Amino acid sequence: MIDAERADGVLILIPALNEEASVGEVIRDVRAVLPQAAIVVADDNSTDATRSVALAAGAEVLSLPFHLGLGGCVQAGYRLAFELGFEYVIRVDGDGQHDPRDVPRILDALRTTGCQMAIGSRFSENNGNGHTSAARAIGIVIFRLLLRPILGKSVHDPTSGFVGVNREALEVFSRSFPLEYPEIEALVVLQRRRFQFVEVPCRMRPRRTGRSTITALKSLYYIIHVLLGVFVNILKFERWRWFRPKTSAPQQAFMRDNEKASPQAQAGLRDKEN
Repeated sequence: MIDAERADGVLILIPALNEEASVGEVIRDVRAVLPQAAIVVADDNSTDATRSVALAAGAEVLSLPFHLGLGGCVQAGYRLAFELGFEYVIRVDGDGQHDPRDVPRILDALRTTGCQMAIGSRFSENNGNGHTSAARAIGIVIFRLLLRPILGKSVHDPTSGFVGVNREALEVFSRSFPLEYPEIEALVVLQRRRFQFVEVPCRMRPRRTGRSTITALKSLYYIIHVLLGVFVNILKFERWRWFRPKTSAPQQAFMRDNEKASPQAQAGLRDKEN
């Protein structure tokens, strides 16, 4: 039974697709460093024994009836966590590459900095984990250059999936979340909400089983797809900013004079504005 209060408001979300060979060990490693946290495996309609292995290792399993892809899988976990009242959610991939010993550092960053997102970064502070494929490295450089003017600051590891969010970000992502290759688009969404993020130096372990499905051709598709997604998010925000209804000066004065009015009265005024 998932209980946010007993778990100190912390949920570890493990999205998984056919990770029967590694997900059990990931769960046990997480439990060793955060024994009180709730652990939920979001099973993206796996065709292997991922669900039964996760249950045997002591995790709760959110079984998706259809394959939704990474973004849909993560959003399903975020929505569950938000509805159950969790304050913090940290995503740990089911393939074993994210080191659970770094989870407490990400959680501490969320609790102490006031940022809505904490990113486990392979590249910040020269932590020695910057090795990656050539195609992925090119993509990361492109995304760094693209995101710098949008976010107003640098992000060293924009494609990291080792991410923690607080309840403010959780509320946003439970309603809307990028469905494919979501990490970079999620940063843009948060920036448009004037939310903040912080990077936490983390270690990256070799994939324990299988191999990545991201080929050189898929990396090119990934770059183009994400660039389009970022620009769409920017255009949506600019359209909303320029065409949202304006509040007249008399209405603003009335609202200032009636700040202590009932919520129903203030809601009525807002309805008239629209």
